[in-house]
Amino acid sequence: MARNRALRLATMSKWLAAVALACGLPLAQQATAAPAARACPAGTLYLTFDTGSMSQAQLIADTLRRHQIRATFFLANEPTVRKDSSLEPSWAPYWKSLVADGHAFGSHTFDHVYLRSVRAGKVTMRPQFGARAGQDVAMDQAGFCKELRRSADALRAMTGADMVPLWRAPGGRTAPLTLQWAEHCGYRHVGWAPAGFLGDELSSQRYPNAVLLQRALAGLRDGDIAMAHLGIWSRQDPWAPAVLEPLLTGLEHKGFCFATLREHPAYRDWIARPIGAQEGAR
Repeated sequence: MARNRALRLATMSKWLAAVALACGLPLAQQATAAPAARACPAGTLYLTFDTGSMSQAQLIADTLRRHQIRATFFLANEPTVRKDSSLEPSWAPYWKSLVADGHAFGSHTFDHVYLRSVRAGKVTMRPQFGARAGQDVAMDQAGFCKELRRSADALRAMTGADMVPLWRAPGGRTAPLTLQWAEHCGYRHVGWAPAGFLGDELSSQRYPNAVLLQRALAGLRDGDIAMAHLGIWSRQDPWAPAVLEPLLTGLEHKGFCFATLREHPAYRDWIARPIGAQEGAR
């Protein structure tokens, strides 16, 4: 019975793809309209990407589209290899294409602010970019929430799309107070699984791409959240061109499927809450 259902789904998927092609829909819309029906005996993985230098942004988007895989992107306004910043209007076409492909988006803070300390009910953050880059900045809850929302506001201005109410702290650095503040203003934090650290920011001499590929293929398990970047300045041998395609192919051959964090059991109920409940401090 399950097999018959799978066959019906596969037939329907092929029919929808043919209709999309006949109607002349762009490839991105075809991918969104008719994702391939796959069995998932190994379970589901959740790919996530942080902005970074954007040097591999198009390659990553194209690879995901080719595999009809949807991921979750955490956005900060970071300097890019094009000598602009990732949330400037010059990147609107790129983000619009990802929206059309059905990906999800969360906040990575706007100025990529790192947690430095928590003292007397305030947090000290150090923006990596922006007007106060490299300076320690004291933030109260309102200022912290504003920092989270700036990325969401930029995405909405460029694409008309809303972020899901999730955030990822730069460097994964959090404290109980920042987690509490974020949830009060509507954002739940997302880390990654130990095996999901894909290593694209590590030294390519100490961690060559072949080692990172084999480690991910061997270590990832059902439900894991994986994390990489849309480009890293420091890595001499870029990760994505060598690793992403064989990684996705290998994981698919092992029987994994992929989904955005909208479907993750730890976050889907949070995301589905009414807007007013998610944004209690707004």
